[in-house]
Parts: sequence; structure tokens; C-alpha cells
Amino acid sequence: MTWINRLNAMGPAFSVAVMPTPVPNPSWVSRNQQLGQNLGLPHQWLEDQEGLAVFSGNGLWEGMQPLASVYSGHQFGQWAGQLGDGRALCLGEYESPQGRVEIQLKGAGKTPFSRMGDGRAVLRSSIREYLCSEAMAGLGIPTTRALCLTSSPHPVLREELETASIVTRTAPSFIRFGHFEHFANEAAPSGPTHLKQLADFVIQHHFSDEPFLQSNPYAELLQRVTVRTAKLIAQWQSVGFCHGVMNTDNMSILGVTLDYGPFQFLDGFNPQHICNHSDHMGRYAYERQPQVAYWNLFCLAQALMPLIEDQDLAVKALETYKTVFSESWHSIFLSKLGLQVQEDPALAQEDKTLLNDGLQLLANEQVDFSIFWRKLSHAASTTEASGLPWQSVADLFIDQQAWLSWRDRYLSRLQSSNSNLAVGKMLSVNPKYVLRNHLAEAAIQKSKQGDHTEVETLFKLLQSPYDEQMHLDHYANLPPDWAAKIEISCSS
Repeated sequence: MTWINRLNAMGPAFSVAVMPTPVPNPSWVSRNQQLGQNLGLPHQWLEDQEGLAVFSGNGLWEGMQPLASVYSGHQFGQWAGQLGDGRALCLGEYESPQGRVEIQLKGAGKTPFSRMGDGRAVLRSSIREYLCSEAMAGLGIPTTRALCLTSSPHPVLREELETASIVTRTAPSFIRFGHFEHFANEAAPSGPTHLKQLADFVIQHHFSDEPFLQSNPYAELLQRVTVRTAKLIAQWQSVGFCHGVMNTDNMSILGVTLDYGPFQFLDGFNPQHICNHSDHMGRYAYERQPQVAYWNLFCLAQALMPLIEDQDLAVKALETYKTVFSESWHSIFLSKLGLQVQEDPALAQEDKTLLNDGLQLLANEQVDFSIFWRKLSHAASTTEASGLPWQSVADLFIDQQAWLSWRDRYLSRLQSSNSNLAVGKMLSVNPKYVLRNHLAEAAIQKSKQGDHTEVETLFKLLQSPYDEQMHLDHYANLPPDWAAKIEISCSS
């Protein structure tokens, strides 16, 4: 294995060499063998004691040069100043069959950017990230991926005393909006120089798939990041995913889902739902995510202005967000209904009204988001409104008159369009299984007792969330009453 260390080569302004802090008696919790195979890693790395040591922070392979990168950012809308990889370490990069991949340990001990933290992650939060990154990949949503999860009896204090755990995660890059903000706020003359070096690095190594056509490459970089981010957020909304802490330092420059902390998939559809109990003002509520992403992109644009120099070009690049998000969101949600985007303005408006009224109907009664769409997918394949599939959808509603009124409009729309192909695809866009909080919590509680079987079951289940897995039907049931009492905060 030949390790590439491009971040090291950029110079000391961008990162600091840091050795992982060993943990006692590490053990495997779970391993993503399929991902390792896809990335061309030696099979034994996820099997033997040497691999366990490296992925627990207790050793290195030859050529690895672990480092922590520096960045800054806005947290909950306020400038937080310098942040950085406080509990993450990049072990290095290599050329995989899927392109260059960075391998990073999360929870491997203190770095110069840990501030008052211990640089550790606990089993609870590590299981959540390990499972959710795979769940998002299964849903077809851009994300970092987890290669493996290890644990140690080493004590770590959070709200209570817990045990240490380390997630090994992968991505083409972990560069964030906050990296650009950091160097934009660094004093001259080094700040502008480093900002340009970072932007040129990202363009050369991560946006080289298509040539830059604009005369201003930094404005085009902003536009491409804007487009990727807009599409990502539309996908989040479509599956009811709440990130919970959309600070600029948690936003990927590549438009992938980054940093799984207080996330949640909606149970009942409540657009105002706040999944992060540390978010006292509700800044990152589900319905606010699209606007927050735009605000974060505005912060990125401000950071890039010393390079773009032309305010009109920056504004033009940012404005693509509104169009791309709107079109992506509308297209995805229509596909969830089994409808296609219409060119005819009258039909397009009819579909828009039908969709919005349907979402309002769900919100009025906080109907379970995932179950509704999945049951609707089965029902839409038959026009017999009195059949069992339609009754199973009706059973989700208290106000039967409101439901029947919307259902009849929907059926009429299906019958008036050549939508058989779109209806046939509904099961492939409306997942049966998502990582609900109570499912993750059950796996966590078992793992705390040394039983990791539930982690493995969920891990395999979430790789195929659109498939009917009859023996695991109960994982798609309504959440139990105690699920509403689960509190997820930034320490999660």
C-alpha cells in the first residue's frame, strides 16, 4: 500500500502532525468488509490484530503520517474562531479503485485543536455514526463512509462515565467550509496566500472531473459547491433526515454528509422538529435546513471573496442554490408520489398543490413520515381505492374526511397521467427502513453489555433500505412510545 500525504505536503499552516493516543485492550465492534473490498484494502486489515491496533490508534502502517487539520467556522450562527480536528486524525490517503480516499480515525485522542476536550469518542456516539453513514449510503445520499468500529474499556466522561470507541471513516476529502473561513480570517500576508493555496488544491484534486470553463475559477468553485450542497439538502429532506448541527465546520466542500452527531430521521412528520437538544433556539429544525445550508454557503462565499473579487459573480454563483434546491426537492418529492415533472404549467401547478396539500395533511396529524410513503408506494400500484393497501394508509389518519379528500385527488391524478413507470419506481425512492433513534438506542444498549449482534443486524439491514426483508419487518414498525423520550445532544 502506497500512502499519499497531500495535506502534509501543503505545509504546516494547514495541519499538525499528531500521533494517535493508544487505548487499552481494543476489540472489534463491527467491520465493513464490503467497503474495504470496494476500496481495495487488504482483507486481513479488518481481520488480524495488526489491523485492530491501527484502527484503534495503537499502531501505524509504514508510510502513514497522521495529522490533524486546522479550520474555523460559525457555530449556531456565531463566529467561533479557530476550531480544527479536535478528535479526528487523518492517517493518510491512497489510490483506491474508486479514486483517492482519505482514512481518518475519530476518537483517537487529543490534538492541538481539542481545546478543552479529551479527543475521545464514546461507544454510544460511535455506533450512531457507524450505522448512519452506512444508512445514508444505502439510501443513495452522498456521505462519508465508516470502515470499522472498535472499542476499549478506557473510561470517558460525558454526561456520565462511558467507554471509548473509535470510528474509522473514509471520504475523498474531509475539507469543510470552515477550512476556507479559517484562512480568510488569517492576517495578511499569509492568510490570502494560504486561502489561494487551499482553493487551488481543492480545484485540482477534487473538482478535476470536468474542466473549469469560467474565467474566474474561484467563482466556479463556489457555484459547484453550491449545486452539490443544494442537491444534498433536497435528498436529506426527502427521507426526513435531520442533521442537527449544520455549523459551517460540519459542511463538506464536496457536498457529502459530514459528521453524524445529534442526527435523527423523522418519526412523525413535524416540519418544526428539533432533533438536537443542544439547539435551544431551533436553528437546525428540519424545515430550516434548506435555508441554513444557503446561509452557510453565503459564509463560504464571503471566505472566497478575496479570490473571487467580483461580488456580482459570487452572488450569481450563490443564486444557483435556490433554483437547484427547488428543482431537486420538487423532482424527488414528485417521484415519491409516483409522478413526473410536468412541462405543462397547469399540470405542474396541480401537482405542486397536490404535493403541498399532502405534506400539510401529514403535518396536521404528525403522521409517521417513512411509513406513510412506503404504504402509499404499495397502494398506488392499484387503483382499487377500497383495497387493503389503501386501507392501510387510511389507518394512519384520524381525520378520515381530510385523508379521503386528498386520496381521491391523488387517485384522479394518477389515472389521468401515463404514470405507470413512475408509480413502479415508488418503492425504490421511498425506503422501508431508516435508522430511527430507538433502533440505534437498542443497538447501543446491547453493545454496552458486550453484545454487538444488534449493530450487525442493523448494519446489514440499512445497506438495503428499499428492499422487502420480510424476516425483519418489525424494524419498519411505528416507534414505541419511549422513543419520544430519547434526547440527542451535541455530545452524542
